[in-house]
Amino acid sequence: MRIEIPDKINNIINRFQKNGYEAYCVGGSIRDSIMGAKAYDWDITTSALPAETKELFKDEKIIETGIKHGTVSIIKDHEAIEVTTFRIDGEYSDNRHPEQVSFTRSLKEDLKRRDFTVNALAYSHSSGLIDLYGGISDIENKIIRTVGDAEKRFNEDGLRIMRALRFASTLNFTIEEETKKAIHEQKELLKNISAERIAVELNKLLLGNNVFNILTEFADVFSVIIPEIEPCIDFKQYGKKHAYDVWTHICHTVDTIPADRILRLTMLLHDLGKVPTHKLNENGDSTFKNHATVGGEMAKEILTRLRYDKKTINKVSFLVSHHDFEPPETKIELKKKMKILTAEDVRTLLTIKKSDRGALSESFRDISKESSQVLVWLKEIEENNECVTLAQLKVTGSDLIKLGFKNEEIGQKLDYLLDNVIEEKAENSKTALLSLLS
Repeated sequence: MRIEIPDKINNIINRFQKNGYEAYCVGGSIRDSIMGAKAYDWDITTSALPAETKELFKDEKIIETGIKHGTVSIIKDHEAIEVTTFRIDGEYSDNRHPEQVSFTRSLKEDLKRRDFTVNALAYSHSSGLIDLYGGISDIENKIIRTVGDAEKRFNEDGLRIMRALRFASTLNFTIEEETKKAIHEQKELLKNISAERIAVELNKLLLGNNVFNILTEFADVFSVIIPEIEPCIDFKQYGKKHAYDVWTHICHTVDTIPADRILRLTMLLHDLGKVPTHKLNENGDSTFKNHATVGGEMAKEILTRLRYDKKTINKVSFLVSHHDFEPPETKIELKKKMKILTAEDVRTLLTIKKSDRGALSESFRDISKESSQVLVWLKEIEENNECVTLAQLKVTGSDLIKLGFKNEEIGQKLDYLLDNVIEEKAENSKTALLSLLS
């Protein structure tokens, strides 16, 4: 098998080999190439010690990325290419980093320490594909399996639990039984991993085509990183419109909404407010009054805890708190909603509603007709620049101050005038609007 390697990567490998060292592309780039996918991160592993690498490439710009662990970066065309010496990891005391590493001239020993068989593949044009731990077979059979003992691999680095789930989701693979067993048994190791690193894996995992199966099969694992999930698992929803328990409903909505990070985070969190607001009505049906508002606050707390950036926190918590948005039945009703919702918000909430409804009982799923009409009205509002916000109103607070209005009365009157324009009771002109106040 011949794998196409970028010239700058191949040139680095060739320089090592011409000077008596072994060097290979390793890891995800080889896995992706074998699968016919575009490879992005081309990492190199070599028998050369870090000092030998630096000497060999002294004519190039080098950054000592992680020289303590054998990694230096060679800068080529403004890109940092990581080169790591074959190594053997020592004991892991923090479930994240080895206490010490020792360098080796053995590729076998280096590949032996890697996380999963599909990532323990090495390649160079001169040596061909090197597969010492069954990675090719696992790729062919779509299996995620640890290299060696699963329990040991996860104890070394608890983040590997999330990486296993991420690969299974994004590659559409299943997880081998012993690996799966170890994930469930050692899920608490995730408590030792930084929130930022968990969030990186979660983001990638949620975009996978296999996300539904991973979320449902490993609900107990996700409950470790987001404890608010646990009460939702098997929480029955009573009534003819509900098809699933709360967690299964959530998983279906994540799976069916477009693979966008914000949208999938929103659906993952959108119904966590159901359990704390659940009540049964006189017919024995489940009700969840204000669950969207409660869920929005929960989403803000969860994403803050996972160290997401403020823009993501604000956007997702806003969408969760408004996810119960129903397609308006009239254009005027839509325009009233747009006093606080932008056109982009409306379109996003319609997308959310489609996935949310799609995970109900069959007779409650279709909103295509209502959504289509709303989109027609929305286009008209935008093209005609129809007044839906105070900023578009031809009367300002300054105008009202001149008429003697003060404090909160100004806001109340502006809102009154905006409602009159939206309801088509008044023209959006200063003369017409001020006449309503005389």
